[in-house]
Amino acid sequence: MESLVLLVAAVWVGLLLMRGRDWEIRERLEAAAEPIDALLSDTTVLIPARNEAMVIERTLSPLSRQGAALRVVLVNDQSSDQTEVLAKSTLPSRLKIVSGKPVPAGWTGKLWALQQGLDSVETDFVLLLDADIELASGMVATLQEKLVTERLDLVSIMAELRMENFWEKLLVPAFVYFFRLLYPFSIGNDPRSRLGVAAGGCVFIRSNILRDIGGFTGLQDAIIDDCALAKLVKANGGRTWIGLSRSVRSHRLHANLASFWHMVARSAFTQLRYSTILLLATTVVMVSGLWIPILGLFWSSWWSKLICLIGLSAMMLSYLPTLLFYHRSGWRALTLPVAGTLYLLMTCSSAIRYWKGERSEWKGRVYRSDERSLNRKK
Repeated sequence: MESLVLLVAAVWVGLLLMRGRDWEIRERLEAAAEPIDALLSDTTVLIPARNEAMVIERTLSPLSRQGAALRVVLVNDQSSDQTEVLAKSTLPSRLKIVSGKPVPAGWTGKLWALQQGLDSVETDFVLLLDADIELASGMVATLQEKLVTERLDLVSIMAELRMENFWEKLLVPAFVYFFRLLYPFSIGNDPRSRLGVAAGGCVFIRSNILRDIGGFTGLQDAIIDDCALAKLVKANGGRTWIGLSRSVRSHRLHANLASFWHMVARSAFTQLRYSTILLLATTVVMVSGLWIPILGLFWSSWWSKLICLIGLSAMMLSYLPTLLFYHRSGWRALTLPVAGTLYLLMTCSSAIRYWKGERSEWKGRVYRSDERSLNRKK
């Protein structure tokens, strides 16, 4: 057992010392303190929206302050609420609304909505923006400047999620932490790496690159469409970058654990490529990594206790930069094992849904496991 304790501690210490130190917050992009003077006539914001009446006004309103010539295309994806009415009243002068058609077989709803909206994009750049994302003033110009000056083809921002209630405060920082461990930003931003990393809530991309890869047809049934898009851009010779920001915020409410659980479980097993072996391996790694350092503190051997204390300290230190970036108290690092265990349970529930035939579900649309099998055969 002492060998297992030593291994786990070595992994956490190695995480602190490894090349790239992806636990740190190095990749970040904030709106310029002095707003960049840009009309943005060469940029279109493309927003897919399905039953987003609760959030769409807060998303569209800041766009009126981004650039006088910025264009906005909203695809009303067959909403049954007041999404379209509220959108028109919030941004009446520069908004074009595309009425979404029924989703064809083999497509996910969001990607089909984006594909329809792409036909209305005539500018050099397009910002793919989720309907719950609020941008700080000047952020669109900042994204464009980042892309142009560094000769990138895609710039993506992982939005700051709400952290107001108990579950959001517990789970959101851990969500970012584990995402960045699973998809290291430093590797994703390396043009020599084939790893594609992006966050679908905010993606600034060159229109010609998007059309060169066939729009969204090459991703049409992807559940984790953001990373699939970044990977496809890199596969076609493009350069991508992803970072964190407090100037890009999601205002979607997760009022309880069930809401957060549903958000994660709809795609968690997809991240493991629907592999039972990877699920078992993930379970072993996470249970061992998160709990061995804690349980080992109660073992009789002083040597084991010392090693566990070192491993536990390294674990907490690796989580601390994420907490501090979001202005969370350092003591919350102690909650990482609890949050990690909840995410593991969400992943297991995602696998159970898949085995029962439900690949994913979002906004009333269910994507079946057997549909994925059929699509792969085509």
